[in-house]
Amino acid sequence: MGQATGYYTHKDCWRHEMGAGHPECPQRLDAIEDRILITGLDAALERREATPAPLADLELAHGRMHLAALRGLCEALKADINAGGPPHAHIDTDTSVNVHSWNAILASAGAAIDATDAVIAGELANAFCAVRPPGHHAMRDKAMGFCFVNNVAVAAKYALERHGLKRVAIIDFDVHHGNGTEDIVAGDDRILMCSFYQHPFYPECEHSNAPNLVNLPVPAYTRGMEIRELIDMMWLSRLDAHRPQMLFISAGFDAHREDDMGQLGLVENDYIWITERLMEVARRHAGGRIVSCLEGGYSLSALARSVEAHLRVLAGV
Repeated sequence: MGQATGYYTHKDCWRHEMGAGHPECPQRLDAIEDRILITGLDAALERREATPAPLADLELAHGRMHLAALRGLCEALKADINAGGPPHAHIDTDTSVNVHSWNAILASAGAAIDATDAVIAGELANAFCAVRPPGHHAMRDKAMGFCFVNNVAVAAKYALERHGLKRVAIIDFDVHHGNGTEDIVAGDDRILMCSFYQHPFYPECEHSNAPNLVNLPVPAYTRGMEIRELIDMMWLSRLDAHRPQMLFISAGFDAHREDDMGQLGLVENDYIWITERLMEVARRHAGGRIVSCLEGGYSLSALARSVEAHLRVLAGV
């Protein structure tokens, strides 16, 4: 069995952008890359380039019309720009596409699928996907909150449907609720979804009470030790009872105390602790199999340091 931690990304993930000053920007990936190189962590990772996700695999988590509309929007934009139109097409006030967005969407979901294949095959111990656009707000038939296709939900469904796993878990530690993931997986008892998130906060939506969801809404200014206690009390016993054969992580780092996108108080040591607990669950039930995908994180320094901390645990260095 491969012992390396895979690091998946693709050049198209840099080409998607939503306008000057937008927080979900290509520089997020630059910051992570720089940190990995400066710290020497790159030597502990096996770099792999993602391949574009097949539409049939995206349809495991999304409606065909939603995907066709996204693709059509990006393709129509090329003609609009050639005719002197604007460089972006808006889906909502803070979510838009450019001419490269469809390729970035395919690369991001493709990274999660490729990582799933490699980890299940035993080529890699686990993997991290440094991708954008993020995915956890993308619902089955709706793009929102910087997200278009739900990378982690696609990968989880792929592991079940294409590889025949019986039980998987999705863990989401972004500051925002993964409403899109919830929309896709609620009621599917093969998937246990555990999350904490700031509440009330974006997205202001109804939360499902489906029994396969462990939602931990916490108020603004909650600190890391309180989060750790909640995870100990609420996540770990449910994860052990579910016995997931693979773990998928929606790794958002905007709950960091330096990130002004939210108001939670986590620091790098909290991400280390969370990742260690998830590694223990994966070792007990899943042969250590984890695929983690980047979600939020908008303070570039805090993001880079937090991803480094997360990766060091995954890679055991």
